[in-house]
Amino acid sequence: MLVSQILKSKADYAVVTVKPGASVAEVATILAKRRIGTVVVSPDGKHVAGIVSERDIVVEVARNGNACVTSTVDAIMTRNVTGCAASDHADDILQKMTNGRFRHVPVMDGDVMVGLISIGDVVKARLAELAMEKDALEGMIKGF
Repeated sequence: MLVSQILKSKADYAVVTVKPGASVAEVATILAKRRIGTVVVSPDGKHVAGIVSERDIVVEVARNGNACVTSTVDAIMTRNVTGCAASDHADDILQKMTNGRFRHVPVMDGDVMVGLISIGDVVKARLAELAMEKDALEGMIKGF
């Protein structure tokens, strides 16, 4: 399965972004209200400057306590973000996510972000693919 197929299957593939300089408190509020695990830091909603996850915030609170909520995302974001292309295979991206221990990957068209996929999106797509394979094999065995 290709990343483009995963994006098409998502009900809403708009990416939640914040501008550099946003506070950690602002990001935590967005994550909680939208019930999502990450936001992309972008000056224009198209170019990726970094990514901030729930995990990044928890680590920062453990290091610096409550004071970190007034700091900016620039201080805690991951700057070297691993992206993928719509033409990449989902299995390859799943392997990158597993090896890198991250759960979200921006989908890029050159240097422009066109979507975001999560490990949950990839697993859901893979399970659907396995269910279709199972049904096809059962049909072959039963003679349908």
